[in-house]
Amino acid sequence: MIVIGALILGAILGALSAKKRGGNTADLLQYGAVYAIGFGIVGLLVTIFVDRALM
Repeated sequence: MIVIGALILGAILGALSAKKRGGNTADLLQYGAVYAIGFGIVGLLVTIFVDRALM
């Protein structure tokens, strides 16, 4: 669940960042994808850490 939330949050923040910089549709999609991948990796690491800490 953390990974999915991180992916969605990253995509939204990436698109907002591109829009703030005046980007077009391609920029919005690219920033959204890159942020989603980055946030997804961090979310995966957090998920692994939480799983290992609770077991």
